Amino acid sequence: MINEKMRALGAKRSVIRELFEYGKIRKAEIGEENVFDFSLGNPSVPAPDEVNAEIVRMVSEESSILLHGYTSAQGDAGVRQAIADYINNTQGESVHKDCLYMTVGAAAALTCSLTALVSPGEEVIVPSPYFPEYKVFIERCGGKIVEVPCEAGTFRLDTDAIGAAINESTAAIIINSPNNPTGAVFSEENIIALTEVLKSKEAELGRPIYLIADEPYRELVYDGVKVPYLTKYYDDTVVCYSYSKSLSLPGERIGYALVCPRMADFTAVYQAICGAGRALGFVCAPSLLQKLLPAVLGKVSDVSIYDRNRRLLMEKLSEYGIESVKPEGAFYLFIKSPSGDSNEFCERAKKFEILLVPSDDFGCGGYARLAYCVRTEQIERALPAFRALGESYKK
Repeated sequence: MINEKMRALGAKRSVIRELFEYGKIRKAEIGEENVFDFSLGNPSVPAPDEVNAEIVRMVSEESSILLHGYTSAQGDAGVRQAIADYINNTQGESVHKDCLYMTVGAAAALTCSLTALVSPGEEVIVPSPYFPEYKVFIERCGGKIVEVPCEAGTFRLDTDAIGAAINESTAAIIINSPNNPTGAVFSEENIIALTEVLKSKEAELGRPIYLIADEPYRELVYDGVKVPYLTKYYDDTVVCYSYSKSLSLPGERIGYALVCPRMADFTAVYQAICGAGRALGFVCAPSLLQKLLPAVLGKVSDVSIYDRNRRLLMEKLSEYGIESVKPEGAFYLFIKSPSGDSNEFCERAKKFEILLVPSDDFGCGGYARLAYCVRTEQIERALPAFRALGESYKK
């Protein structure tokens, strides 16, 4: 017999992917320029020039056997050392190459980490709203997701509520900052409050509570906002990172899991992540992409384009009577449904050929997510439709 749980996941894509596929059909029917698709977080800003230049250089100058051959299961040692050096230089950390496990993007880093840290029946706290695949990843390894709403309006971590949710079954908490879908960045003050709660609960329960930091949007921030590096605040931290957003390489799927070197059970946790990678078939992340990284560390796609899109949308939507949460990072706008019903709002937006993702699958009702990582021209063309959408609620 097949695994019915896996069949169900394959039979129905995530709401984001379903909307993206609907958009492709609709574009074929009425023309791409007439559909305003804000569903998928697919960067439209080109990768930094250094990315393509380094790929061309490697393919032209290096041995194809070495370039395309296997690396070590946890990733090329030289690449891991280069990443460790970069983190140490930019974050004042003291990580080393054997803190890092190279992965096929942040999703594989999260899946390996959760498989390593969560036993069947244990709980993982997830502040909501959150990226919907967390639930899939947690339940796949036999864990139970525990949603704890963020503070209403600000979407800061509600550390008192998180503390109340921790019990003897709690294995981990996932923190995503900058956040998908709200664009919120958890401040240093908020992070310190969280880690104080976690330390207190660890002492009370006599067991580790792992902090899993999901950070693919770390470099995409605005107005000088800083993103705290969580290993500096809490030793029982695993950082899951992807270059998909910072380098505009979502289709290349390259990232890593990093275990804090000061973790009391560091060796066991790192070995468990390596073992999870082995069990899941995630050994040896794509060699070419690994070997690209040392030459492009610290490079970031043009964030000013996202900032321009952010400012344009916030100004115009406010003018049209549509409220949104000001994002400090990432490239998503969290829009408040005028009716209070996220699905009603998104279905109504479809009538104006605007594709938005309802917030219910993010663990929070009453909002819609708009991905503004699109060409500015698309936003400008969509403004009359947004105006009409806003006016439709005034009738």
